[in-house]
Formats: sequence, structure tokens, C-alpha cells
Amino acid sequence: MQCRRRLAPLLRAPPPKSLLPRLLSRLVSSSSPSPPPSGGGGDEAGDGSVAGVAVKQVTRGNLAEALEELRARVRDAAFVGIDLEMSGVTSAPWRDTFELDRADVRYLKLRDSAKRFAVLQLGVCPFRWDPAKSAFVAHPHNFFIFPRKELPYDSSSHEFLCQTTSLDFLAKHQFDFNTCFHEGISYLSRAQEEEALQKLNVQHHDGISACISKQEDVQLKSTADLLFTERMKIRFNEWRDAISTNPRVDNHKLGSNKFSTDQFQTVFFKMRPAIMLDGFTSHQLKLIQQVLRKNFRDLMYICTFGEDGTSEKRVVYTDNNEDSILLMKDVQDDLLRSRKAKVKSAIGIRHVIDLIASEKKLIVGHSCFLDIAQVYSKFIGPLPSSIKEFALAINRIFPYIVDTRHLMSAGDAVQRLMRQKSKSLSSAFSLLCPAFHPTAPEASILAPVKIEVEADETTLSCFASGAKHEAGYDAFMTGCVFAQLCPHLGVKFEDLTLKESLEMNNKLKKYINLLPPSYNSGTVLDLSTGMERPDAGCKLRYPAAVYDNIVLIWGFQSGLSAKDIKACICKVFGPASVTTIFSIDSTAVLVQFSKQESVNDFLDLKATLEKQDSAISVLHPLSTVLEGGQTRASNYDTYIGICSSSVTKYLFADQANAVCSASNTELRGENNVDASDAPGTNSVLDENVHTSVKQAEGSKHGSNKQDATDISCQDILDALQDGKTLFGKQTRRT
Repeated sequence: MQCRRRLAPLLRAPPPKSLLPRLLSRLVSSSSPSPPPSGGGGDEAGDGSVAGVAVKQVTRGNLAEALEELRARVRDAAFVGIDLEMSGVTSAPWRDTFELDRADVRYLKLRDSAKRFAVLQLGVCPFRWDPAKSAFVAHPHNFFIFPRKELPYDSSSHEFLCQTTSLDFLAKHQFDFNTCFHEGISYLSRAQEEEALQKLNVQHHDGISACISKQEDVQLKSTADLLFTERMKIRFNEWRDAISTNPRVDNHKLGSNKFSTDQFQTVFFKMRPAIMLDGFTSHQLKLIQQVLRKNFRDLMYICTFGEDGTSEKRVVYTDNNEDSILLMKDVQDDLLRSRKAKVKSAIGIRHVIDLIASEKKLIVGHSCFLDIAQVYSKFIGPLPSSIKEFALAINRIFPYIVDTRHLMSAGDAVQRLMRQKSKSLSSAFSLLCPAFHPTAPEASILAPVKIEVEADETTLSCFASGAKHEAGYDAFMTGCVFAQLCPHLGVKFEDLTLKESLEMNNKLKKYINLLPPSYNSGTVLDLSTGMERPDAGCKLRYPAAVYDNIVLIWGFQSGLSAKDIKACICKVFGPASVTTIFSIDSTAVLVQFSKQESVNDFLDLKATLEKQDSAISVLHPLSTVLEGGQTRASNYDTYIGICSSSVTKYLFADQANAVCSASNTELRGENNVDASDAPGTNSVLDENVHTSVKQAEGSKHGSNKQDATDISCQDILDALQDGKTLFGKQTRRT
């Protein structure tokens, strides 16, 4: 009989292992508060300690049991909190999402991250509403994941990157890497499963799956081979004659006859007499197959595989040719079923994802865009090529998703609640869940939603006290934050009935399937349409991006800052010419001009200056940016192409050069601007510089008090500015 007990939601200190089964039978977060724990699980924001919570730890050893229990929990749940822990987030600093990244660029970076890094933990926490208690009952589960090779006939192997900062972060929060690598649950995505089954079907129909005797003859080069084949011929002939003369022999008599030896064990196979072949070398087995093929039409060599993958070789007696064909088909069907069963068993952790998808419950995550992309990449298949395709595909699989980070900006009441507060999960949990943070100030005048954490004492050995940054506990925190935010949006859990699910609630419906692609995008992606729209609750640090006005610059001298580059450009194009300059990393910047025509003017001027070999070019304001001869520039489309490449370099300049070199791309403003391509371009610049110099010389000859040193640097800059203006006009005319 299963016994359930309640304890206060806060544990004082982590109990000894011997006491754990008695202490973690049930933790109730809404009970009277206890003193905070003395250590572990503390909030890094310094706003209170996190209470211990019973989280079920699931490895490959107890997956089947946990999955069966979870199936009922998800079916009864009002919503399911999820969270993932990964081996990394970005493969290089420039792969992070920036304010000037367009939606398709952000998706390219997201797809790169989901492809390269592994999922190490999956947190799933169903929340069931109990009307009798007016409380949610939560069941947090923490699944350890490790992508090992599960199919012995599949030559592929999983590879993934590890970001050292991510691993260091997990290690500081007591992540159990040993359990992950040794006991983590493997998986096959839906695409991988389909591909494996297709391969098996092709092998089955082609007759390759059965290890039937080969057709190639073996050359008998030695006396030993000749003697062996003759001896085998005699043995098989005697055995066949004994079987044919006594067809009703039973298994006991067959196994005790004179032909049974250590190497020849007489058995039954598929209701037919057979000989087990043990102790023969691979060469001897080939000779046996050749003997059977040339001398015995009613004896078949059959190779099958046991459950442990070891091969079993037999010689089977058949009545006639039709019986041989039937036997071959039976062997092939058995092998096909066995291998399909192995494919099904290799699905592993994906069973959990399939369960959540099949129940079509409301899924709750926190800043979960990357989490959802990882779920698709690892458990569904390769990510689609566009963000719209991705959004629509996710919506078909998981029709109801809500992001608590987006909810924190939704509605006046929530915005007042979260004003000047961090939107990190741990900070929001500390603020909104006072039962777990007795030292935290009250979040609002609304009474907090009661939440209980339930565990069965019959399986307490699988439970551990959760801590933040463990996926199972973070999934629990995410669900708790969601439950506390809903009343501020007008959602009343008391009104929940079997006829009205939470995802159909009119107050909540308008926030479902709207995910912020990143914390700094200023937009939300509507999963039901695949379109992005501005997020009214998000404040941007930069003006709205105009992508046709953006120039990408990379490869400039080290030590040159974005501020320095902006100052150089503004000296030429005017103080208001640049609205935004954003540093990608130490080797590249994105520059947004106030006017679209300034993009071509800048690229053309850069190309022209690089072709000039005069002192004037050295004195030009852009010479600081062009110093070293490695500076390159192009438009925003080139930036997209660089981000979409599978090449991975740590510095953006190295990435850009590798991509452009590999594709032999003629970049705008790099190789396609020549004096002959822009008639009058050089002459305009040279003419104005020459005119300014002549004017300076005229002034010198007109006055005995002036010499060459009286020509100031500002005079030259003014002449260059005049030349740039005429140069731009001439370019636009041509």
C-alpha cells in the first residue's frame, strides 16, 4: 500500500541519505513556512534561499517505470513546465544574438546552437489542479540525457560541442556529470527512427537481412581444407540420412544421437531438425557453406542473432525447395522484427517528448525559444531552413506554448508587479513564490496560488532535493512562476473545469504561442502564423534597425574600437550620418547610416581610397579604419551569408574571410569597384584634391609670409570632404 505524507515546503539542511526516504515523501509548498535551508539551492541574486523540493531523478535504469507514471501525470495536468540544460549556447561570441540581428539572422544563430550543442538534462513538471485543495499538485522529473550509439549496425556516432563557460556554470551548481555520462538516456529523433526503419525494410526486401550462404567459391589451397571439406561432407550426409529415415524423431532423441558433439549440437529450429555450429573459424564456416551449397539441396546454412547481439550459426534440414523458401522468409521476418524492436528501444528519452506532444497540453517555459529549438533538433529532426517553417512545424507538434518571460511584460498589472525587477527565472521565482522564500518581500496584495510537490514513498530512492539550474527543478520553478502570474492576468484557476482547459481560457489565450526569439529582439514570434511582431512590453537600447542602411566592416587593426570607427566615418559623412554602431566582436562592427545612399557611398569611397597611392589618401579620416590593408566591408546580405555558413571560427573576421574565400564571393565594395567601372570617380576626387592644393599654393605665392607648412590639416580634410560630396553626386549621376 502506498502511503503519502506531507511535510513543510522548506527543509532545514540536506538530510543524510539514510533519512531521505522518510523525509521526501511529499513536500507541500503552501504549508506553514519553516526556516530557510542552511546551504545549497540559494538564489544567486541574493533574494532568499530556495526551498528543497523532491525531484524525481530519471536515468536509463528507471526510464520505463518513470514513463508509465508520468503518462498519467501529464494526462491529468492543467499545464506542464519544461526546461533544458545544455552543453553550451554559442560556439563563438559573434554567434550570440544582437540588437541589429534581423529575424532570419537570429534564427540562423539559434539553429547553429541547437545543432552543435547537446542536451544534458530535460526537466518535465506536470501541474494538476486539485479543486478540493484549491492548489496545484506538481510532480517534477529530472531526466539525464546522453546521446550514445544504440543501434549496433548504425555506423554513425553523435558529436557535440562543449562550451567551457556553460560546463563551468553547471559544475558550480553541482551538476552530476558522472550520472549524465554513465546513466544518461539516449534517444533517436523521429527523423532518425524513420531513416533506420526504412533501411531495415530495404534490407528485408532485398534479402540482405538473413545471413544466408554466400555464392562465392572458396579456393581449396591446402590439404587441410580438402580434408576438412570431405569430413564435413561425410558428417552432413550421415546426419541427413539419419533424419530422413526417422522423420518423427523428437528433440530428446535428436539431441542424444551419435552426431551430437561439442561442435555439432543437434537441436530443433523453426520446428525443423538442425545442427548448431560452435567452435569453427570464419574460414571453416565458409568451407561448410560451400559444402552445403554444392552437395545438399535440403540443408541450409542459417545465421541468426540472439538478444545480446551474438551470432548463432545453424545447418537446418528442410523437406523441399518450398520449405527452404519458407524457412528463409521466416528468418528474414524474425530478423526484421528484432531489429525494429531495437530501433523502438533506442527511442529512449524521445518517448517523453512524444507523450507531451500527444496529450497536447499547455507547455510552459522561461525564455524557452532555444529550448524549443533544441527539442526539435534532438527529438524531431533537422531544423527547418526558415524561422517561419520552424514556427509552423512547432505549432503542429506542440499547439500550446507560453513563455513566462513574455508574460512578465504582459498587462498593466504584471508590468507594475515586475517594474524594475529582474526577469531571470530565479529572481522571478523568489519574488512571486514567497512560500519558498520566507525572507523575500511580498510580491503583491494577491494571495499566492498554493502549490504542493508530491512524491511516492515507494520510489523515494529515485528522488533528490532539487536545486536551481537542475532541469527538473527549473521546470518546477517555471511552472510556479506561471501559476503566480496568471491571477494578475485575470485567470481564475477556481473556474477550471473538465470542459474548459487552461489553454482555452480567454484571458490567457492571447499570450499563448507568442515567444520572444531572444531577450533583446524587441519582438515576439507568433507560432501559429510564423510571423514576428513588435513586443510592446520590451524596451530597446538601440533605434529600430533599417537593414538597407547597414554596413558590415571587419578585419581592421586590433585596438580600434567601435567608437573610433564611428568618429572616423562621421568626419567624412557628417556628425549625424551614423545612427548606430554595434560591435560584433573585437574584429568587426555593424554600422547603421541615417541614409540608405550612404551605404554605397561608403563602400565606393573605401574602394577608391584603397586604390589611391598618395599622401592625401594617408591623411584621409578613413585611413585609420583602412590601416593594415586587411579591412573589408560589405552590406547586410553578406552578414547573413557569413552567419549561415557551417564554418566555425572564433573571431568574426576569421569567419568572414573563410566564408568569402570558400565561396569566392565578390563582395560589394571589395573587388567589383574599379576606376573604369565608375567613370569620373577618381577624376572627381583627384580634381578636388588637386584644386585644394593649387589654392593653397596660390596663397603661398601671394604672400611671402606663408610657406607649405601654412596648409593646415583641416584644409586638407575640408578638401577631402568637398571631394567626397562631389564624388557622391557624380556616382549617383552615373
